[in-house]
Amino acid sequence: MRIAVLGGTGDIGEGLVLRWGRDTNHELLVGSRDPAKARDAAESYAETVADRGGDADVKGFENRMAADRAEIVVLAVPPYHVADTVDAVADVLEDDDVVVTPAAGMKRGDDGFHYHPPSAGSVTALVRESVPADVPVVGAFHNLAAGRLADLDADLGVDTLLLADDADAKATVRRLAEEIEGLRALDAGGLDNAAEVESVTPLLVTVAMHNDDLDDLGVRFT
Repeated sequence: MRIAVLGGTGDIGEGLVLRWGRDTNHELLVGSRDPAKARDAAESYAETVADRGGDADVKGFENRMAADRAEIVVLAVPPYHVADTVDAVADVLEDDDVVVTPAAGMKRGDDGFHYHPPSAGSVTALVRESVPADVPVVGAFHNLAAGRLADLDADLGVDTLLLADDADAKATVRRLAEEIEGLRALDAGGLDNAAEVESVTPLLVTVAMHNDDLDDLGVRFT
C-alpha cells in the first residue's frame, strides 16, 4: 500500500516510518509543511533502515501532495495542528482512503500530564468532524512511546488500540499495525470510545516521568 505520514518529520511519524520501512514493503510518503524537510527526513529514514539490512521505499513531499498520492493518511501531527492539517488536505481525500489519527491532547500540570481534549471531546472526534463525510477515520497508535518506536534496536512488545465506525477501515489498519514486529492491535470499539483511549497517553507519560527506570512506557493487555 501507499502510506502518507503527515508530520512525518516528528517523533511519532519517524517511528512509524522506520518500523514500516523495516518490516514491510509498503511505499512510505513522509509529509511535512516544508517539502525540503520531508525529503531530508525520508532520505535519513531510508539510510537508517538500510544500515540494518533493509530496503525501505521512502519519499518526501509537502503534506497535501503526500496525501494526494496515498491510500492511508496518518495524521502524525500534534493535536493542536490536526484541524489545520486536515483542512490543508481535505480536498484530495477520496472515499476509499483511510485517515488514521494517533494524537492525544494533554497539558502539563505541577505533578504530571493531564488529558486535555478539544471541544469535540477527543482529537479523534475532531478529525471525524473535519474530514469529508465519506472518508473513514481510524484512531490508532495513541499510546505508543515515540522514542521506543523509533529505536529499531528496541523490542516493542506492546498493544495499540483501534477505534473506528467503519469495519473495513479498521481491518485495514489492523493489518498495517500488526505488520510492525512486536505490535499487537486490539479492537476498542467505535470512535465514541476515543476519549478513554487517548487519556491513557498522559497517564503513561506521567508514570514514566516519576519513575527513572520506566522510560518509553507502552501498554500490553493480558
